[in-house]
Amino acid sequence: MDAPLSAPLGSREPTAGETAREAQFTPISIADPGPLGLAGFAMTTFVLSMFNADLVSKGGEAVVLGLALAYGGLAQLLAGMWEFRKGNTFGAVAFTSYGAFWLSFWALDVFYAKDIAAADAGHAIGLYLIAWGIFTLYMTVASLRTTAAIFTVLALLTITYFLLGIGNAGAHTTIIKIGGWAGLVTAAAAWYASFAAVTNSTFGRVVLPVMPLNAPQTEERTIRDGR
Repeated sequence: MDAPLSAPLGSREPTAGETAREAQFTPISIADPGPLGLAGFAMTTFVLSMFNADLVSKGGEAVVLGLALAYGGLAQLLAGMWEFRKGNTFGAVAFTSYGAFWLSFWALDVFYAKDIAAADAGHAIGLYLIAWGIFTLYMTVASLRTTAAIFTVLALLTITYFLLGIGNAGAHTTIIKIGGWAGLVTAAAAWYASFAAVTNSTFGRVVLPVMPLNAPQTEERTIRDGR
């Protein structure tokens, strides 16, 4: 989920043997924020999906809120900001948006859910989730120019959102459970994509393939994308 860097102006101090003007027009190479964003998304989705799938007692569901705020929310939001810095529109939109999703999930549960009438809660939450499903659907289309790993994550997430949205809107507990299982598969796919990206980058070679869906532009991108 990366793109070539553009050259930022006035972004660093000159190194030995380099003039200030040369430093001004030399791009800074920063670490790929993609694995961080995917990891934050994966873990938060996994924990929430365990409750949605009814695999653990609902009494402990509040544990999701800390993850939603810190890892799924703030860490993913930061990953999105760094993707903007790297000039990667797709990664910036994806990570910033899903970071905002988890922050809104946290805020909804902590501050606003109590103000929703009980009779309307299912429809309201269903609308909220379906709207995110629509966003994820068009991001899935855009991901056809990234990697098969990212496409798989977003395709599964689209299914998850719609299942949970329909299940909540119609108070269908079985559909919500199915959505929970879909969320677990989505989390596994996101963890794989994160694991592959960070491992391939660390080893400097392909360890886990992610199957690029477009031609790599540089040797560095070839390594990172797992080809």
